[in-house]
Amino acid sequence: MKEVLTALFEHRTLSRKRAHEILTAITSGEVNASQIAAFLTVYGMRSITVEELAGFRDAMLEQALLVDLQKYNPIDLCGTGGDGKDTFNISTLASFVTAGAGIPVAKHGNYGVSSVSGSSNVMEYLGFKFTNDLDLITKQIEKTNITFLHAPLFHPAMKAVAPIRKELGVKTFFNMLGPLVNPARPRLQSVGVFNLQLARNYEYLFQTEPDKKYAILHAHDGYDEVSLTSNTRVATHDGVKDLSPQDFNLNQLKADQIYGGNTVKEAAKIFTNVLENKATPEQQNVVIANAATAISIARNISLKHAVIVAKDSLESGKALSSFKSLLNIHHA
Repeated sequence: MKEVLTALFEHRTLSRKRAHEILTAITSGEVNASQIAAFLTVYGMRSITVEELAGFRDAMLEQALLVDLQKYNPIDLCGTGGDGKDTFNISTLASFVTAGAGIPVAKHGNYGVSSVSGSSNVMEYLGFKFTNDLDLITKQIEKTNITFLHAPLFHPAMKAVAPIRKELGVKTFFNMLGPLVNPARPRLQSVGVFNLQLARNYEYLFQTEPDKKYAILHAHDGYDEVSLTSNTRVATHDGVKDLSPQDFNLNQLKADQIYGGNTVKEAAKIFTNVLENKATPEQQNVVIANAATAISIARNISLKHAVIVAKDSLESGKALSSFKSLLNIHHA
């Protein structure tokens, strides 16, 4: 590991194979905590390369507990997090809106590292029990169009790293990897990233998967989702576009209108308000915009049409019903 750190400190990059070997060594407990922390720190100081990202992803998926949900062809709505914006749980809510619209969703999530409330924090707070039991996961997606895959249950290899990430408290390349290592390996994805370089790396990786349909989102002002506070760069399998709030038939928002609060409790309150149609119009609209992005990919329809579908899912209570049903599914 010493020679790897030396190479990294000299601004050299890793090959895909080397990145794969190193992550495998880290997760198998061969590397001490100080070295792991130093290794993670490097990626806070420079951009990750496509080769490195691919190698780390390969190693993660090799050790993951994969779940086969192919017959449902689910979509994942997942951001990298780490944008430092402290929004409420927009992509998780958008997942329920998408499910309410009749589209199967395999949502990959985790506890927040750099924000107060990651998707797993809010789901757990609201009473959801995480599982990696395939029968139960299948039952969830069958009955409610959605399943929530809590990353640590599918990536046992992360055990060595979790406490160090928590102690560091800043984003690391594991944030960048999150959306790439969904254990259901979905062919449909709407993914938000926190910087442009990473957006380009994702495009490069996704373009090598011929049957992948995707949108990679990065708001001009730094959000890892369609924030409606500025234009959003959206890269899809059909090319790259810049979308304004008007492209969604929605108004521009201010940053404080999509703030997520200071505690998990506050985030959870916004979460239930949105699903119960008690939230502010701004909170509803940012969720609708992100759900519409996913719906337009999954259904292959125009964005404006997808916005109508998303609004209906939310306003009719179908999204809420998906959420409530998911909480109520247990082993038979």
